[in-house]
Amino acid sequence: MTSIALAEELLLLAYDDQTGKATGSRIGLDLGMAAAVLVDLALNGNLTVIDPTPVGDPIEDAVLAKAAADDPHTPAQWLQRLRHGLRARVLEDLVARGVVRDVDETQLEFIHVHRYPTTDHAYEAEIRKRLAEALITEAAPDERTAALATLLIATRMEPALRLPPAEAAQAHHRLEQIATGAGFSGGADLEDSIVRPSVALVVATLAKAIQAALGTPKSAPSV
Repeated sequence: MTSIALAEELLLLAYDDQTGKATGSRIGLDLGMAAAVLVDLALNGNLTVIDPTPVGDPIEDAVLAKAAADDPHTPAQWLQRLRHGLRARVLEDLVARGVVRDVDETQLEFIHVHRYPTTDHAYEAEIRKRLAEALITEAAPDERTAALATLLIATRMEPALRLPPAEAAQAHHRLEQIATGAGFSGGADLEDSIVRPSVALVVATLAKAIQAALGTPKSAPSV
């Protein structure tokens, strides 16, 4: 299975396969997706924009062009700038590739509501398989999975894992272990980590920016 963008992975986890509706915090998902684009650039070695050459992904290429043209911003400012319109672009791309389909419904005779039920389940199945393996083993996950786990914690998207209540607490503990043990919080010994220090710094910084933007946890309505 060819890997998909990290922002797409977060979105597929957040959207219900059958109803095509997102669950959880809208702002949390949007900030997480913005962070995911930056993490993907870090994974590809492009985040500092020393080389603005397009990498082949339309969303990442747009961010590269913006980063190369704009003055420096703080991580929090970048997340706010990048999140606007990002979800629509990612959904459009997934629809074009046949991963989800766009169901356009009319409510109250004139309000258009879009749902995005999953068409190709293989991508999400691979994502959930990677996360499940990371949750049941003490072995360090790969960089991409460790980053995804950290973003799930930061964006409070753990309910998207759809685990039974009896397993949720243990899963939360393991996700936190990954987020810190992989070096993303800067407090763990990186000798046994397979996460590059440069990537770890990016993920940790963005996770903290997301958590600061979301503030104190509270119940959020579904979107």
